[in-house]
Amino acid sequence: MSFDAQVSSDASDVRPQPSVASDAAAPPPPPDELAEGSVAPVWLQRFSLFVLVLFCVYLGIMVTILPWWTKVWDQNLYIRSHPALAAVLFNGAVRGLISGLGLLDIWIGISEAIHYRDHRR
Repeated sequence: MSFDAQVSSDASDVRPQPSVASDAAAPPPPPDELAEGSVAPVWLQRFSLFVLVLFCVYLGIMVTILPWWTKVWDQNLYIRSHPALAAVLFNGAVRGLISGLGLLDIWIGISEAIHYRDHRR
């Protein structure tokens, strides 16, 4: 390994920098050439899908409902303590945009469940 000196604006501060050889970093192997044990068991794949779908749907429902729940949104002390933020977040269009993001999150969770495929060894 060779070191090339890099000189900063201050001539007394010289730090060696390793030079990188072009063939030193080989690209990762394609998926077909991965080790036999690199694929997770089917039960773990399905469990992780279940957790992902549950998380996406739960979070989506919360983000969809919260802007319209007056006890949480309109009477929020954090929002009320920041008048510029309150002016934006109390706008109906912003509430609708946030609810739309919640519906998008629900859609992502359901889409992941519909398009699921097992990766077997």
